[in-house]
Amino acid sequence: MSNLNSTDERGSWGSRVGFLLAAAGSAIGLGNVWKFPYLCGEYGGAVFIFTYIAILVLVGFTIMLTELILGRHSHQGPVGAYRAIKKRWSWVGIIGILASYLILTYYSVIGGWIIKYIVSAFTGNFNTTDIDALGNIFTTFIGKPFEPLIYHAIFITLTLGIVMGGIQGGIEKASKMMMPALFIILFVVVIRAVTLPGASAGLEYMLKPDWSKFGIKVIIAALVQVFFSLSLGMGVIITYGSYLDKNEKLTTSSVQIPLMDSAAALLSAFAVLPAVFALGYNPSAGPGLLFITLPGVFAKMPMGSLFGSMFFIFVLFAALSSSISLLEAAVTYCVDEHGWKRKNATIVLAAVAFLIGVPSSLANGPLFSEITFINGMNFFDSISFLAENLLLPLSAFMLSIFVGWVWGTDKALKEATNNGTVKFGLAGMWAFSIKYLAPIGIGFILIQNIIALF
Repeated sequence: MSNLNSTDERGSWGSRVGFLLAAAGSAIGLGNVWKFPYLCGEYGGAVFIFTYIAILVLVGFTIMLTELILGRHSHQGPVGAYRAIKKRWSWVGIIGILASYLILTYYSVIGGWIIKYIVSAFTGNFNTTDIDALGNIFTTFIGKPFEPLIYHAIFITLTLGIVMGGIQGGIEKASKMMMPALFIILFVVVIRAVTLPGASAGLEYMLKPDWSKFGIKVIIAALVQVFFSLSLGMGVIITYGSYLDKNEKLTTSSVQIPLMDSAAALLSAFAVLPAVFALGYNPSAGPGLLFITLPGVFAKMPMGSLFGSMFFIFVLFAALSSSISLLEAAVTYCVDEHGWKRKNATIVLAAVAFLIGVPSSLANGPLFSEITFINGMNFFDSISFLAENLLLPLSAFMLSIFVGWVWGTDKALKEATNNGTVKFGLAGMWAFSIKYLAPIGIGFILIQNIIALF
């Protein structure tokens, strides 16, 4: 049962600013600085950006507000939040927690790669502009059996240390430091990127849409990106919302968090793509854009070692701000539902996440890359597909059905408006979206992903 532990054990936010920075930090992660720029490059630049923004407004805002409503209404994690309204629906909360925890296991592996690249940037190892050579450097590193695991362990330990500090002393304190630093570093790198000779081609690619490239693949990629980037369907926002008091204006927060997240995503694209175009690289390099193409960009760029170091420190901050929220969702579940002490829950869950991440790391090596699971994918890609393409949309789909049709939009809006004391001009749009637009859109994408699975 829930509420087995004291309020002190569970924790609460110390300030509204702390909550906003922590929630924005959860949203601002590798989805922004790694996936968003390469998806822009892969799916037509401005076409993807405009599609992403449209889905963000119509669906992202709706689900963000809905999760905050559930969390604050119950002051419990995802499982308890559903159970507090309809006991038989508590299983939906487990889907979100499972999704976020599985993401953490391979997210930490990538986080370890980032730490390695900070070290490489500081030591001046980005000294070649040859893409093939850079690709070999990256694949050789991730194919090693032990070195990536060491960096994986370092990243999960950093995450553990922050979460163990609690809501105010750990997550809120770290977010107040990392978020301002993140944006300052990002602004510096953006200014350098857009002032490079030839950067205008990259700016045009990002701002002038070629609608002939628009299609269902762009829509699916944009929707998955919205959920991954905003931490929707993971139980994270419900968890963070559960620490809010009844005076918080949820309708305002549910706009501010996506705005900060989108600003980071767009700035990341402006930091990456103009530089890629200016220095003659391929913008549609896919996931290799961060670890293969960008080191070549920094090698060509004046003062490249400095800007490379700054950029990868920024990426580390973004990754950590999200990983702590992924771990926190599972920790809150153990504290709320099973009465664990925060310290014990954090250590155990971080250790298990590291162990599950081991085969994800080894999947990139020659001995394990041929071992396949879902649809011929290796372990790393299989866990990623399961969490991002199946569990996240399933969790969000069930959330929209639950709030729109089981609990009811009137009761949810009463919570959203603090019992009618807060004006919410978009109440009608939100209610329509959570009842019809969100479940239809998310359900369509979920069906498409299931078809792709087989």
